[in-house]
Amino acid sequence: MPVIQGLGWTFDTVSGAYEKLRPGYVDELYEMLFSYQPLSEQSRAVEVGIGGGQATKPVLETDCHVLAVEPGENFCALCQEKFKAYPGFDTLHSKFEETDLPKDAYDLVYSASAFHWVPEEIGYRKVYDILKSGGTFARFANHPHPDKERIQLTAEIDQLYEEYYNGYHKRSKGKPVPYSEEAARARAQIAEKYGFTDIRWALFYRTRTFTASEYIQLLGTYSDHIAIDAPTRNRFFSAIETAINRHGGLFTLYDTIDLQLARKP
Repeated sequence: MPVIQGLGWTFDTVSGAYEKLRPGYVDELYEMLFSYQPLSEQSRAVEVGIGGGQATKPVLETDCHVLAVEPGENFCALCQEKFKAYPGFDTLHSKFEETDLPKDAYDLVYSASAFHWVPEEIGYRKVYDILKSGGTFARFANHPHPDKERIQLTAEIDQLYEEYYNGYHKRSKGKPVPYSEEAARARAQIAEKYGFTDIRWALFYRTRTFTASEYIQLLGTYSDHIAIDAPTRNRFFSAIETAINRHGGLFTLYDTIDLQLARKP
């Protein structure tokens, strides 16, 4: 589903649910990242948009110092508590594009399912400026695709989106399309425009299965769903929950996780 710009603020209003319900990332992703850019207690990193900290712990466990730049005040407080056992961790309450950070100072800048909120040209240029020579930019995200096995249920949910989501936003969410290798490659190649080299990318896969109630809670952490007025959203979510329960009570998401790596010369 395409991002609706201007809704980034919504996530902080549901910070607790977001931290609980949004998924982390697979071990294979971090293995590739740390092979490309080894980290130690001498390393310094910036995380762009920490959210609920879904991508943070594996980096902290390398003993790397992590500064999380996060526009959500509630997320900053949540993560300060969540990672208080790591002395090398700190948060900065700010939008990344508005933050004054030292140049040529960091070994790693990474962003998990958040960099699409940063204007491309400003974001990539700032990442390039603050990285040391030889430092790495790692961009990754999770792309969920609706249940591929429960076809009738997915079709019914699509109809509910037509009625409630499209009706509210005055735009179609579009037909769900699995995230492709071509899309991952194109996203990876963006970094070349801004002077990065040694571009690499990879895709990883998994499934997640939810009860009807769990799936509704997850939908409540998506910005474009939060933005729908409460009465309409409640009817929308109730109809989806009813449909899932009528079809056996479970709904599976098929996740594709993309990782892009790029190095500052």
